[in-house]
Amino acid sequence: MAYRMKQAVLATTAWSSVCGLVVCSLGLWGTPAQALTLTPALGQVQAEQGEAARVAGEPDRPAAQHASKAKAKASAQSRRGAVHAATLATPVNAQEAELPDTGLSLAMSPAPTLPDSADAVLFRAPEVNALVPALPPPPEPEWPLWLEAVRWAFLVVVGLLAVYTVRHWLFTMNRLFARTRAPYVDIVDATWPQVTVFIAAHNEEAVIAGCLEALLDVDYPRDRLRIVPVNDRSKDRTREIIDHYVQAYPGRIEPFHRTSGKPGKAAALKDAMAYAQGDIVLVFDADYVPGKGLLKQLVAPFFDPEVGAVMGRVVPVNAGANLLTRLLDLERSAGYQVDQQARMNMGLVPQYGGTVGGIRCSALAAAGGWHDDILAEDTDMTYRLLLKGWKTVYQNRSECYEEVPQQWAVRIRQIKRWSKGHNQAMMRHARRLLTTSRVDGHTKLDAFLLLGVFMMPVVLAVAAVLTLVLYFANVTLMPSVALAVLAVAIYSSLGNFAAFFQIAASVRLDGRHRRLRLLPFNTLGFVVSATAIADATWDLFYNDWLRQRELVWDKTARYRTPSSLPPMPAAGAAIQTTPKAA
Repeated sequence: MAYRMKQAVLATTAWSSVCGLVVCSLGLWGTPAQALTLTPALGQVQAEQGEAARVAGEPDRPAAQHASKAKAKASAQSRRGAVHAATLATPVNAQEAELPDTGLSLAMSPAPTLPDSADAVLFRAPEVNALVPALPPPPEPEWPLWLEAVRWAFLVVVGLLAVYTVRHWLFTMNRLFARTRAPYVDIVDATWPQVTVFIAAHNEEAVIAGCLEALLDVDYPRDRLRIVPVNDRSKDRTREIIDHYVQAYPGRIEPFHRTSGKPGKAAALKDAMAYAQGDIVLVFDADYVPGKGLLKQLVAPFFDPEVGAVMGRVVPVNAGANLLTRLLDLERSAGYQVDQQARMNMGLVPQYGGTVGGIRCSALAAAGGWHDDILAEDTDMTYRLLLKGWKTVYQNRSECYEEVPQQWAVRIRQIKRWSKGHNQAMMRHARRLLTTSRVDGHTKLDAFLLLGVFMMPVVLAVAAVLTLVLYFANVTLMPSVALAVLAVAIYSSLGNFAAFFQIAASVRLDGRHRRLRLLPFNTLGFVVSATAIADATWDLFYNDWLRQRELVWDKTARYRTPSSLPPMPAAGAAIQTTPKAA
């Protein structure tokens, strides 16, 4: 039963993602059948006439038609007399008069004003605009209770989609027309503090060497930099490669080989904090390649004592591999160039991303340290710092390069892990966020909406289903206004992290206009992401919470070819195989 429900949710989400805009557009170009019928009284008259003609039969039709014409002629003459009498008895400015003994109302235009000229002795009589039966207004339709509930649920969903659409528009307009806020970018020379760099690595033999070589080449003072590769239970050559670099660069790398414990990045970082020196910790995933000046750019905001975390910009290094990597490149560009920087400009809360970023150790301790019972430790840390009064800073110019998935299966596993972790953070922090007095109103609103971004594909699927139910039930909505708002919201909000116009704005800001030709293909990415998020949401609520299943952390595959190892510092030196004690 649970499996069938899960498959139904997935099929509904995928189908509604494709058809939602088309279905909602029906509300813009057509109205339900009941809106196309005549008024109830006229419709009843027509029905009675048709029934009378059918009963009369074919042989008597000429006589019936002759009698009907005579009766209509006499009725018309009688009405003309009544109209003339009512016209003479009606004041000049009257707009409607009752015809005696007819049950009819007469709608007239005001009588013209006579000119002052004596020659104007003739004037037109008032025109008869309409001669219709005086009927009461039609009663309001009464729907079943369940249909009324569906109608109100639909209006709530439309309002929620409209709120997110406005949010996307505000961020986009801010990035296109407002001044970019980068308060710490000019800090170049300073007394740089002691920094520890953690490299999270789990089976990373293909990429760990590139990250280590890049960090060994940064321009940060060597005596104030400690590089700690966190080898989390790797079963490939990751440990061998790390130990090779320890021997090749003595005194510069302090490895932490974790052979047991709870799986997951947060659990590994929690154990690795024993190796931290100084009050600032920077975190990189093993597939990231930091630039020469990146560390100073990430450390500079920590001169502000109110800053608890810093986040840099992520740029795909394999964007040209295939269509998927190009689409992810567009998504990353919009998410950082528009979404993150707009929050920074507007004084809101940029999201700490867990990599290409840093955190103050005192702020980490005040927030309770790393939590290893959540998949999205970065989102969890963002909100725990916010609730404790610490600021998070985004540095748009602090770029670092990563590998993005090149296969759809890998991408689906990645987005499912992000979705489950983000929704975990939503359930954990939403109530505390709304009730805290530490956060001002507009920051609280944006932070709350940020918590719900991974629920929006599910909400969008629900909206499409409700639209179909209301449409086929002939339920009008003001009429079609709500459907129009939903259509605009769907068109504007397609995408997981960024709407289509956010992607277009980021392409313009980056100066790479040719990438806009790929914009229509993001619909494919949206359908895949929406289906994966629906699956992850079901899995989170049913398996992880109801059945109390242990969380599973899926690692993202790597595609880079391992680089050659550097020469040893002395000929014949052995590679260290025994890890230092934790």
